[in-house]
Amino acid sequence: MEKNKLIIASIAQGKLTPAQDAEHFGVRRRWVYELMRRHRALGEDGVLPLSKRPHSSPQQTEETVRTRILSLRHELTDKGLDAGAETIAWHLLVEDLPVPAASTIHRILCSTGLVTNQPHKRPRSSWHRFEAGQPNEMWQSDFTRWSLASGADVEILNFLDDHSRYLISCTAHGTVTGALVPESFLEAADRYGFPASTLTDNGMVFTTRLSGGKGELNAFEKTLRDLGIQQKNGSPNHPQTQGKIERFHQTLKRWLTIDDPAETLERLNQNLIRFAQVYNTERPHRALNRRTPAQAYEAVPKAIPNCPASGTHHRVRTDKIDAGGKVSLRYQGKLLHLGVGRHHMYEHVTVLVADTAVTVILTNTGEILGEYDLDATRDYQAKKKKSPAQAEDHS
Repeated sequence: MEKNKLIIASIAQGKLTPAQDAEHFGVRRRWVYELMRRHRALGEDGVLPLSKRPHSSPQQTEETVRTRILSLRHELTDKGLDAGAETIAWHLLVEDLPVPAASTIHRILCSTGLVTNQPHKRPRSSWHRFEAGQPNEMWQSDFTRWSLASGADVEILNFLDDHSRYLISCTAHGTVTGALVPESFLEAADRYGFPASTLTDNGMVFTTRLSGGKGELNAFEKTLRDLGIQQKNGSPNHPQTQGKIERFHQTLKRWLTIDDPAETLERLNQNLIRFAQVYNTERPHRALNRRTPAQAYEAVPKAIPNCPASGTHHRVRTDKIDAGGKVSLRYQGKLLHLGVGRHHMYEHVTVLVADTAVTVILTNTGEILGEYDLDATRDYQAKKKKSPAQAEDHS
């Protein structure tokens, strides 16, 4: 029997007086009289220990906010977007609702079973993260594979600003080729300006540096060299160097998985346009202090290449080599013919034009078929001869 009940029972059965009761059980006499009062008013329940819970909890999260936290968790998850505490806090702020601490939001999610704690997970405070100091200081690029509704495999090529995580370009193709990479890069640069550097892995569409000396510069390498843009490549078998874009691919695929697979490449590209809008403007990033990539990208001045090609006109076009082994190109109102070689007749090529400098690339492989310095006074344009130093560099 609980001590309080024993105190009352001893008095009720006439065995002890209140004073004796207090001395016997080692309590104050005032407490014995308080128990007698409660017993008279409430009976047996009156002498049970009272709850120590406060009558009010001013720190408790409002029920409307708590409900919105849970609904945001479901809404963001259903859209394939990040639904962590930091992101939910950002959405509450945008909706002009009271914003609890991220730790409070996390506890609410855990209390309802929406989050499972991972005590053995490496803490974020131990991470060492590199980040470019300015927008356009470095673009990371890579491609990832995806499937259409028919099961056909496609590849999605991405360019991501390292400083702001801003998605510069996101396009789907049947296959990402060596010719496609510089074409997509120039289209993106035409909209956002040229970056000071790029960071990619060592895939052959990005670099030939691991080809054992068997290949010359590919189209992407040559484009960057001509523009004065520093090219950086990660160490072989070390994808952590391109960690931001690797993590981005997870976000992209999670978002694409929510909807039914696109039936065509055109429809997939439409979905990617919508994704880029959400990712850049509606999704705050923890590493950006709850800012969206668009806000971070526009916050500070942009970096530029060390040798910017200011005033240079860039364009990209596709064509097919004719029966005579030539490709036509209009320049200064004249139709010029670039000699490529009859052994390439009828093959599809991509033509990169930077003022008078022209590069013809085999579309399906990215092989450079010829480089030219345009001369508007002549109809036929011969390939530019390599200097001995260039030939030595590529040997």
